[in-house]
Amino acid sequence: MKFGIFYELQLPRPWEPEGELTLYHNALDQLELADRLGYDFAWEVEHHFLEEYSHSPAPEVFLAAASQRTRQIRLAHGIMQLTTTHPARVAERIAALDLVSRGRVEFGMGESASITELEPFDRTFEEKRAVWEDAVRAVIPMFKEGGCEYHGTYFDFPLRNVVPKPLQKPHPPLWVACSALDTIQMAGRRGLGALAFQFLSADAAHAWVHAYYNALTKRLDKLTDYTTNPNIALTSYFMCAETDEEARHRADGIPFFQFALRFYGQSAFRKRPEPGTVNLWDEYEKWKRANPGGLARALSGGLIGSPETLRRKLRRFETSHIDQVILLNQAGKNTHEHICESLELFAKEVMPEFHARVPEQDAWKVKVLTGEIELEEIDTAPFRDRYGPNSVQLSTSQAAE
Repeated sequence: MKFGIFYELQLPRPWEPEGELTLYHNALDQLELADRLGYDFAWEVEHHFLEEYSHSPAPEVFLAAASQRTRQIRLAHGIMQLTTTHPARVAERIAALDLVSRGRVEFGMGESASITELEPFDRTFEEKRAVWEDAVRAVIPMFKEGGCEYHGTYFDFPLRNVVPKPLQKPHPPLWVACSALDTIQMAGRRGLGALAFQFLSADAAHAWVHAYYNALTKRLDKLTDYTTNPNIALTSYFMCAETDEEARHRADGIPFFQFALRFYGQSAFRKRPEPGTVNLWDEYEKWKRANPGGLARALSGGLIGSPETLRRKLRRFETSHIDQVILLNQAGKNTHEHICESLELFAKEVMPEFHARVPEQDAWKVKVLTGEIELEEIDTAPFRDRYGPNSVQLSTSQAAE
């Protein structure tokens, strides 16, 4: 099993004059540390206009800075929004980042999840999947040598040579964001790596891994000519400390992350509040005071605990044949010091065991892809809750209008 680290670049209120400056540079320091410690991937999101939840509208800038401070870690878009950027600009930015990083880019693609982000770019929620598919068909040929043109439903591009070209040939590995669990099957069918931004039980992970690989091996339907990327990665809340109690104490930002997802995400069509009208951290503090039991449940899930607790949980995930676990550590007001200590302790006490068995996972995958192992078709209907039973729960009246 491989491990990634994950950044939304959250910045809860109150905002200090140099808060964003500190946020960015702390995250870069953490990423540099993760590279030295042997973590495999660094995933950076693209979001727009989501106050407190994510201050990361330009992931390629952050990852380019990281490329000059690291040597081994893969620099991963988790994701770049193909609905809000022209395909040619996407291809140019991915290629430039691949060059400055000496071929370490992972190209995660997505649609955007809300009308708050889509509408300013003249995209509707209803059309976003179709726009994304059109953009994928348009952008992939731009990585090839020579000129290309594309005439699709949403993008019309005359014959041009999009330069520069990426160092990785024919293109960096391709992933797609799976914000809805059904998208995991879609990722397999399209031959793309699945970035599952869910927080699942080991049983659910087992079912969705089967669904993904069965779609890829039995129902492959690529959008255009590209190299498939058979990989599935799951995100998990994360804080590692010497004891379970200390890890929960240090992880107060994790329930905030869950609260923000629920507060802003009860409905895909619900608009976020007008700028500056809601202090999300204050709302979270109110929820905590009113829901001590819910807070305790939120801190009991994911990978929050001592090294021994995390080893035990990960051994169950490993039996599901997850390729990668992406660790969500920078959340809410989790401190820079605790994040670094968590990364260090996990890398020392937990990660080596699972890195040692990566060849076993690779061998299993080869057998699945060649048909030597045939996976059963598991009903995924019981495993469709994105958040999980221990996540923050909000009533409709508590959610943003």
